Amino acid sequence: MRIKLATGVVGVVLLLAGCSSTSNDLTAGGQNVRFVEDKPGSECRLLGTATGEQSNWLSGQNGDEGGSMRGAANALRNNAAAMGGNVLYGVSSPSQTLLSSFVPTDSKMIGQVYHCPN
Repeated sequence: MRIKLATGVVGVVLLLAGCSSTSNDLTAGGQNVRFVEDKPGSECRLLGTATGEQSNWLSGQNGDEGGSMRGAANALRNNAAAMGGNVLYGVSSPSQTLLSSFVPTDSKMIGQVYHCPN
């Protein structure tokens, strides 16, 4: 009986540890994606729209110095790189809702992905 209980406790701890990551790591491709404020010129090709999300369920809304938004930005950059892009334009975060004041909801960023010549 004690072995089954110990095994169950260890399983739950490992599950929670795996779910409690506070940020997404940048991939090699994601490191090459940059944010821009001005719309890319005609030499750049629009590839589509990408989204990046960071779960805040276990870490809460008020994580370490904007870690949840940093994680969402890293996920956005990784997704843009996977699409073949190297520039993100018009990045925004959907507005907070009344529910997010009480329940830790995911941080989310959306942006247009472009491929521009170096």
